[in-house]
Amino acid sequence: APAPALAALAAEAREWLAEREDAAAAERRIRTAAEIRLASAPSWTEQMRQRVAALAEQMRQRAAALVTGRKTVVIALAVLAVVVLAVIVGVVRDQLRWEEVKPTGRVYTESRTGMTFVELSTGSFLMGSENGDNDERPVHRVTIDRAFYLQTTEVTQGQWRAVMGDSPSHFKKGDDYPVEQVSWFAVQHFLTQLNTMYPGKNYRLPTEAEWECACRAGTIGERYGELDAIAWHGENSGDQSHPVGKKRPNAWGLYDMLGNVWEWCADWYGKDYYSDSPLTDPRGPSSGDSRVLRGGSWDYNVYSIRSTLRYWNYTSNKSKVIGFRCARD
Repeated sequence: APAPALAALAAEAREWLAEREDAAAAERRIRTAAEIRLASAPSWTEQMRQRVAALAEQMRQRAAALVTGRKTVVIALAVLAVVVLAVIVGVVRDQLRWEEVKPTGRVYTESRTGMTFVELSTGSFLMGSENGDNDERPVHRVTIDRAFYLQTTEVTQGQWRAVMGDSPSHFKKGDDYPVEQVSWFAVQHFLTQLNTMYPGKNYRLPTEAEWECACRAGTIGERYGELDAIAWHGENSGDQSHPVGKKRPNAWGLYDMLGNVWEWCADWYGKDYYSDSPLTDPRGPSSGDSRVLRGGSWDYNVYSIRSTLRYWNYTSNKSKVIGFRCARD
């Protein structure tokens, strides 16, 4: 064949080979890219492992939240249990304190006057009555938070005279009769003089709560004994006062807590005081125009001779039916 023809044929062959090589190279490039993508993609097993791991993490988080909630409930129940236990312990302690209310066994006699005192311990008692007058309600638990001494009898005319020099009493029948015709202010003068004679003793009138606690002597009824056995009143007195200590005492050795003469207390009188009075060592309203009287007297009816009955009088008033007894710290 002529040389030009052979050259043209060779060129065509080279062009065809070049096209084939280009096609093969392109195919290799496509296949290689696919292989790279396949190689970099996680396998089915790996995908399932990842899904399982994600589900496990979700379950762990939910379980943790549930446990935290349960812990909160458990903690709340534990706190509630502690509070309930504290309340129970407080109630039991209060009950034990009430059971402990009694004389301590200490007895003190003042040498110059002859006044005798018994010491009463701290404790609680039920004050007031639901069966009496409106000012005796409601019945409420009161705690006496400090021990104190209370005179075993009403102050006698002889004891008053030993301190003040004379007796203001209406019935002048003997030194062992209760002093009367004494106002609340006159009693304060007596106490001031007594404290001057015996400093450091803090002679005073009992508070109304101290008086009722001492009168009850652990009882919860209207009186601490049979009426005529324990008290001089309007139906057995013969219209006069009587020597102290002649009737039966209460369980704590205190005479004439009911009857004979009314007894001044330290407190101002408040008709509605019981409705919001302090539960510990109540001392009456902060002000008023009259002071509390307790116990009834030889001139009053049986209704007045009760542990819970409250009466009052103006501080400057005096009467042959009104006397007092001393307390001291």
